[in-house]
Amino acid sequence: MRAVGFDVIGGPEVLRPVELPVPEPGPGEVLIRVAYAGVNYGEVQHRLGDFGPPDGVTVPGLEASGEITALGTGVTGLSVGDPVAAYLPDGGGYAEYAVARAEFAFPLDGISLRDGGGAGLVLTTAYGVLAGAGRLAAGDTVLIHAAAGGVGSVAAQIARALGAAAVYGTVGSAEKAAYAKRFGYDAIHSRENFTERLRDLDVILDPVGGATRLTGLPLLAPFGRLVVYGEAARHPDLTLPVLPFWKSNRTLSGYHIADLARRAPRTLRAHALAALSLLASGAIRLDVTAERPLSGARELHEALEAGRSRGKSLLAIGE
Repeated sequence: MRAVGFDVIGGPEVLRPVELPVPEPGPGEVLIRVAYAGVNYGEVQHRLGDFGPPDGVTVPGLEASGEITALGTGVTGLSVGDPVAAYLPDGGGYAEYAVARAEFAFPLDGISLRDGGGAGLVLTTAYGVLAGAGRLAAGDTVLIHAAAGGVGSVAAQIARALGAAAVYGTVGSAEKAAYAKRFGYDAIHSRENFTERLRDLDVILDPVGGATRLTGLPLLAPFGRLVVYGEAARHPDLTLPVLPFWKSNRTLSGYHIADLARRAPRTLRAHALAALSLLASGAIRLDVTAERPLSGARELHEALEAGRSRGKSLLAIGE
């Protein structure tokens, strides 16, 4: 089968076409003929070596959609021919076929394969950071960093669907501000000066890190939650004192989908199905802004790494 992979860490140029055998599903797994694969910053980090060096040829791709072509032993509730979106914690989406754990293969009832290609990771994460780690309640005020990104663009919509009273965002450029406004934000602020305009926030979603994370802490309302779910700025880890959290009634929370996959797979699946239900109902939408063939993986990585991407990027691999 055709795939795109890498065997050394480095820039986008290390991604290359490879030919690999079609994988076989093991117990509790399904084989998917991939129609679309989402391209995410986590795959950029993988290529850069943040998750360790590759062991031979590694095929990235944390989410995909397609039709099931084979079932491993013990799989129930799914059939050959079913269209699914899949979260792939071990990667493998940048290929014509991918193996997924059955519990992370989500039926696409009334949802297109194209939308499903960006759902397994992005929608699950957006719902999980809000409803799980952020404990979002009706009437809460929310700030979402990286408001124009794949997660940010759907998180604003999910926050509204869950009853948020106000949703604000931050971005790094005027172009991204104009783009993010279409997703229902009350206001979009520059990441450089948002602290001058906001206060008493109930939930802050932060995939950026560094100075952005520190400057947001004083903006939390009593019992406000700062939710960390990424480190896009790739800054060294922060050292935070605990007493200010106690004395100012603040909470620091984390969301890491791979940890959920290992330790709480039922929670991960519940988040995914809830988000997909919102997508199927029309309450939220996934905005695909870049679609390339499998050979375009390098181009999409270049845009992500340079901070030029907006919304959702997809690889169109098969029908």
